Amino acid sequence: MTNEEVGLTTWYNNFTIANGSAVLTDGAKRDRLIWPGDMAIAVPAIVASYYDIQSIEDSLNSLYSLQNETTGQLPYAGIPFTERGLQSDTYHLYSLIGLADHFLYTGSLDYVEGKWDQFVAGLNYSLSTIDDSRLANVSYSNDWLRIGMSGHNIEANSIMYYAIQQGIMLGKAVGAEQSLLDSWARSAEGIKSAANELLWDETAGFYNDNETTTLAPQDGNVWAVFANVTDSQEKNERISSGLSSRWTEYGAPSPEAKNAVSPFISSFELQAHFLANNASAALALTRLQWGFMLDDPRMTNSTFMEGYEATGEFHYSPYNNDPRISMAHGWSTGPTSVLSFYVAGLHLLSDGGQTWEVYPRLGDLQFVDTGFSTRIGSFSALVNATDGVVTAMKFSTPTGTIGDVRLPGLTGSLRSANGSSIALVDGEAHNVPGGSYTLVTNGTTTGANGTTTGSAPPAQYSGNSAATFSASALALGAAIFAWLV
Repeated sequence: MTNEEVGLTTWYNNFTIANGSAVLTDGAKRDRLIWPGDMAIAVPAIVASYYDIQSIEDSLNSLYSLQNETTGQLPYAGIPFTERGLQSDTYHLYSLIGLADHFLYTGSLDYVEGKWDQFVAGLNYSLSTIDDSRLANVSYSNDWLRIGMSGHNIEANSIMYYAIQQGIMLGKAVGAEQSLLDSWARSAEGIKSAANELLWDETAGFYNDNETTTLAPQDGNVWAVFANVTDSQEKNERISSGLSSRWTEYGAPSPEAKNAVSPFISSFELQAHFLANNASAALALTRLQWGFMLDDPRMTNSTFMEGYEATGEFHYSPYNNDPRISMAHGWSTGPTSVLSFYVAGLHLLSDGGQTWEVYPRLGDLQFVDTGFSTRIGSFSALVNATDGVVTAMKFSTPTGTIGDVRLPGLTGSLRSANGSSIALVDGEAHNVPGGSYTLVTNGTTTGANGTTTGSAPPAQYSGNSAATFSASALALGAAIFAWLV
């Protein structure tokens, strides 16, 4: 029997949460709900591993079916959590971002068109919360279990800025009126300008949570970098340095959550470090925090927990009872996508990979071998590096696509499978047609960190298994550390 038949019985938990064959939920029975915030990390992890688009679509369909037809507001979480009547400014935005992610990773324009009017209503709802400060004024305290979500919150405004940019991308794809997209762009620029004027603390090198506090949150600062709310690379670098200085021996604490360790927000922190050109910090945090979750004897050695204390204690500050903590949380799987998208540098930019970027950032790793597929074809990269400088590389992208290659400091060319070459100019090649390429360097070159390297042979396995990963085999489990330890 279902809860619909027996009534709301909390211990029974047998609700029909979606009209579909599969959805994205957490492993714990207490939390088998569809959470749009969790999807911001879980969906890229799925794309980089087993590409289960049906689960993504069924989850989005369920969330969009719960949209308030009058206001445009989307739910905090799916059925049956909606019966509690709780709302969230940020998780509403995550549902909008989820539609953009679906288009990014599939290129399915029909799916976007089917939900475009709902997306516009949802984004307009969020834009209505912007006041004279040019920032959104948060009305609901509900978020990812952090405290103090109110006012001109930097995390909420950074997420909104990102959602607007994603909306503009979708709008161009569906042929929306340019006047609508221009108005969204003006709102986004207002958020960016006001956030840097009102919330940036030059002395601390962080954004404050809002104007009424000096709290420098983890979530808002990593989201400011991830969403490009920062107005200089120097700010990205200062945030990256400041965040890494906070780490304990068990991971990155969140002061906005009583210094709990949140693998959800830390998954965004990994990306922020890469965007700040600090690959070493990103890899160090992966080894530190996800290494702890895999290796600690209290863990499963195969899944990642919902959260814990900065002391390593299995207690999560937002909860009153420790058994409530989930040991299998999709929002904690950040490294699964980060390894392929940032370390190997295979980054999809639009339409299921119709446009892409190859920008490997290996830090102290010596070898990368990764690959994944979308509906338009396969993407793969094989890279050797020494002290962060790429010494050899092969990569392949689907025919009919186009992208850019970034190899800072290197000179040479990209040799295609048919023997033609594309020259690197200042370490970059633009508008590279999809296909298979091998890096060919010209004599002695100098990498971005000043390291001198010789002419690059074809990329191959370096023989150092301690610095190796195969992202295609990662899924969500323990294999991610074969290359890190």
